[in-house]
Amino acid sequence: MTVATTEELSDAIRGAGLRLTAPRLAVLGAVGEKSHVDAGTVFERVLADLPDTSVQAVYGVLSALTDAGLLRRIEPAGSPARYERRVDDNHHHIVCTRCGAINDVDCVVGHAPCLHPGNASGYTVQTAEVTFWGLCPACQDEVARAENTAEPVS
Repeated sequence: MTVATTEELSDAIRGAGLRLTAPRLAVLGAVGEKSHVDAGTVFERVLADLPDTSVQAVYGVLSALTDAGLLRRIEPAGSPARYERRVDDNHHHIVCTRCGAINDVDCVVGHAPCLHPGNASGYTVQTAEVTFWGLCPACQDEVARAENTAEPVS
């Protein structure tokens, strides 16, 4: 993941029709540092630059940036909402059922919306959200190590 410069972030905010503010710049930068972050993590990162900010302000900025199309909000089951800067495509996600790690998965078939329902009930489908669930490589290794070191039950 490449980290955007302050100038690139500023241009993105203005380009989305939003007024450039320090909280918007800080939040957009914090989300860009690591993808799939929750609001609490964003708040912690923003506090370093803006110590007088509040959790409510961060939520408001996250909402405004999402509405403007600069962020994407995902909500895997059993997890708080997560935010990412990858908004230019219709990608999917894979979530570790053990540790909660989230990674991007490119469209499964072709281009957006990637999947087509058998019966769309008259809707025009624009995007499809798919969440794959499984064990990440690190958790697979931990489970295998635990199974290999477990004493046999007699």
